[in-house]
Amino acid sequence: MPNTDDYIGVVISDVARLIRTAFDRRVRELGITRAQWLLLTRLHRNPGVSQSDLADLMEVERASAGRMIDRMEANGWVERRAQNGDRRIKRVYLTEEAERVHRRIWRVAEETVEDALSDLSATEAAQLIKLLGRVKATLVEDADRHAAKNGAANGKAARNGRHLGSVAP
Repeated sequence: MPNTDDYIGVVISDVARLIRTAFDRRVRELGITRAQWLLLTRLHRNPGVSQSDLADLMEVERASAGRMIDRMEANGWVERRAQNGDRRIKRVYLTEEAERVHRRIWRVAEETVEDALSDLSATEAAQLIKLLGRVKATLVEDADRHAAKNGAANGKAARNGRHLGSVAP
């Protein structure tokens, strides 16, 4: 069996986990938990998403997402709005206060990634981003094909694939 420390899947997973852990530690100093920053970033990238789709994007059960949304709504960070034409569906939006918080954590994310890439030259960092972008595009295309083949009409599985493993907001 080959050395797993040299296997690209293990390395990518370890790097993502270590960056997430460093980011968690830094935003915790701002009083923000992983669940909060994850919800903030998903909503910033997908304003007006339904509660159930938000749960899928966060990879949590709908009830868990609902409780997180309840807490963040009580804190004034999100608001629910009924969908036009179907009041049963609630769309979730960030408030202006939450957008301000998102800008703060984005700066922390940039600093975290800059620190992680500090041993790379600008050229190496750009090459890494380009190569990982290609890998991501391949995986998203595969998720799209899988969703189409399995009748996922709304592309939820493919959309979810675009956000999996995101480190920065």
